[in-house]
Amino acid sequence: MSQKERSIDQRLTTPRAAAIAGILFAVLLISSMVLIRISIPADPTEAGRWLQDSARPVSLALNLVPFAGIAFLWFIGVMRDRIGEHEDRFFATVFLGSGLLFLAMLFISAAIAGGLLVSYGATPPSERSAYLFGRALTYEVANVYAMKMAGVFMISTATISIRTMIMPRWMALLTYVVALVLLLSVGYVAWAILLFPLWVLLISIYILIGNLSGRSAGAARRPA
Repeated sequence: MSQKERSIDQRLTTPRAAAIAGILFAVLLISSMVLIRISIPADPTEAGRWLQDSARPVSLALNLVPFAGIAFLWFIGVMRDRIGEHEDRFFATVFLGSGLLFLAMLFISAAIAGGLLVSYGATPPSERSAYLFGRALTYEVANVYAMKMAGVFMISTATISIRTMIMPRWMALLTYVVALVLLLSVGYVAWAILLFPLWVLLISIYILIGNLSGRSAGAARRPA
């Protein structure tokens, strides 16, 4: 294989890796969020009865979060590689910083929720205020701050994509709309948090389809 062919294969492999990582992140995070939403009351001041009946599905949901985070980190890396030399330093900094902050807040909220599961049975009734604080903190970090960072991540991604044409313009405009919904409505609309992994899933499927089409076209042009 010539140097040129190896270079083409490398350019095709990286977007496919981004697509696979993005799809894996979306599936894992959506599964985790759905399990948590159907197991835990939306009211963060609820007394904690769900811990007796729903501890197992919530524990499963929390165990999915680290793997979703790893996939998202991989997704960020290969997306930056896809942008390549066209990367703008300002928007690249916002893109990377907001993505890492989202990931950190996602891990923090999952860790606090896991701590509530472990400590609930050993906490005397007189100290339930610690549970209420942890429950409210988890809600705020996951549903407000993490999702706002997700909105910033989407806005920076859409801006970069318009400048570099790594995705269609209609998809970039849709990204702006979804990002504004996340920035303005999270904390008021419970299921709005699913918009971010669904957006990553859409982007990943587009990248995967484009990659497969490019490989098919390249194979058709290659002489036997």
